[in-house]
This record gives sequence, C-alpha cells and structure tokens, in this order.
Amino acid sequence: MAARILVVDDEPNILATVAPLLRGRGYDVVSAMSGRAGLDAFDREKPDLLVLDLGLPDMNGVEVCRQIRLTSSAPILVLSARGAEGDKVKALDAGADDYVTKPFGAEELLARIRAALRRVEPPSPPSEPIVRGGLVIDRERFRVLKDNEELRLTPKEFELLTFMAQHPGRVLTHRTILKAIWGPHAVDQPEHLRVLVGALRKKIETNPSSPQYILTEPWVGYRFADL
Repeated sequence: MAARILVVDDEPNILATVAPLLRGRGYDVVSAMSGRAGLDAFDREKPDLLVLDLGLPDMNGVEVCRQIRLTSSAPILVLSARGAEGDKVKALDAGADDYVTKPFGAEELLARIRAALRRVEPPSPPSEPIVRGGLVIDRERFRVLKDNEELRLTPKEFELLTFMAQHPGRVLTHRTILKAIWGPHAVDQPEHLRVLVGALRKKIETNPSSPQYILTEPWVGYRFADL
C-alpha cells in the first residue's frame, strides 16, 4: 500500500510542484493550504508523513507541529523558506523530524521522505529488547520503559536512543550521529542533534542537567553510558 503524505503549504506553486512529484513516485498525496485545514486533514486522512510549511496564513507551522505531536508520532518534515538556525531549532523542538529549506532539490526532498518513512517501518528481523540500566528499549513494539514505566518518544527520539544504546561506552561523534539519524545531508547541521538530545534527556534522565545515560563528550559528540 502506498504511503499517504499530507502537504500543508499556502503557496500554490509549491503544491503544484511537490504533489505531482510525490504522486509520480507512487505516493498517495493529500494537500491543505492553511494550518487549520492541515490539522483537519491530518485527523481525517491519517497520513504516514507530513510535509509542513512554517509560514501559513492562519497560524505558525510550529504550532501546527506542536498540536500534531499531542496525538501522533508520524514523521513531520518541515519545508520552509526560513533558513535561520533559530527557526530550525523551534521547529525541531516542537517535534519536527527533519527540515528542508526552500528552494530545494527534488531528489533531496524525495530522499529525506524515504528516510523518514523507513524510520517508522517495523524492523524486519525479530530483535531482542535492549536493556541498559533502568531502560528497556523494545524495538519490535516501538516502546521504551524506564523503571517499568512507559515513556512516550517521537520516532526521531526513539531512533537516536536505539542507535546510541547499541554502542554503550563508545564515543560517537556529532557527524556520526547526524549521518546515522538524518542522513549524509545533515552532517553540517549540529543544531538538529542538540535539540534532539535535549528533548530525549528530558524524557529518559532523572535529572537532565546531570545525565546518567547520554553523556556529553565536549567538542566531540556523545557517549551512551555503559550501564
């Protein structure tokens, strides 16, 4: 079954470009031209992925992202003309999984969409849960337990936690993590990683300012504690 993608953008030329591009690659495409219409379409159509503009006429795309994250963990890819780091951080902090700046290359956009959809596919081979200290990461059921209490993670947070927990005690550079989680196009966008690590620490650490799981290696990267 083809993945369903909702495109929310108020620029007719963007919709006229993106929708045919996606349909030509076999995706089922739904579109909306305002934030409220996008939220309604999201609830109604249950898309597998959202492509979201920030500069919508009735509400900021960051708020759309926040509202969707209250009920859904579907991947959100921001497609915006706003290229400032602050805008990217706000969108990622609100729950966006990726950020593409307009103007964009068609093949790069398609690659980002494929990567986002792959990340939410269930793993093919059965896998045993990863146990690290008080954390249990169940890759089969997309669940994380801390001291037997379930945590609610976004797909990106789950992917980062799983990746790091698979390499306990090993120093992972910023570049290594960015490439593993966002792909080769993101290796020069460390703000993505800072925001994601901060959000994940708030959920898994008892005291995020003094973490016991995800440890910072200054100027180098991060290390998952060998618990």
